[in-house]
Amino acid sequence: MSELRADTITASDGTSPVTLTGQTAAKAWANINGSTFALRDSFNVGSATDNGTGDYTINLTNSMGNANYCVGVSATDDSSTAGQTDGFAYGSWVRGSNSPGYAAGSMRVQVGYPANNELFDQSHVNISLHGDLA
Repeated sequence: MSELRADTITASDGTSPVTLTGQTAAKAWANINGSTFALRDSFNVGSATDNGTGDYTINLTNSMGNANYCVGVSATDDSSTAGQTDGFAYGSWVRGSNSPGYAAGSMRVQVGYPANNELFDQSHVNISLHGDLA
C-alpha cells in the first residue's frame, strides 16, 4: 500500500497553495434535497434519515471522536415548494435539548422559521462537520 504525504498542495497553474492539516478539513458533509428527500452528494455519510418535515438525521460512516464537534448548516429553497420564496435563506438549527442533535455517529438538524419553530422541507440543505474523527 502506498502513502501520500504532503504539507502543501498547489493548483495546476502554480497558484493557490493550500496547507493541509487534519483539524481544518471537513470530516463530513452532505448536500440534501429536502423537498424530495434525496442525498445529492456527501462525504463520510453512510445514510440520511427524513424524520418528518424539515427534520433530518445524518448518519456518519466514520464517527467523530466525541459529540463536541462544530456544525455548519444552511438551507434555502428554489421556489418549487408551495408557499415558499425563491432563494430565501431559512433558519436551520441543531435539534433542541429535548432530543440532542450531537452524537459521535450522527447529527440531527431542523430547517424552517426559527421565530415560530415552523419546519419546512427545503430544496437545498447543506451540512458540514468539523472536528476530530474517532
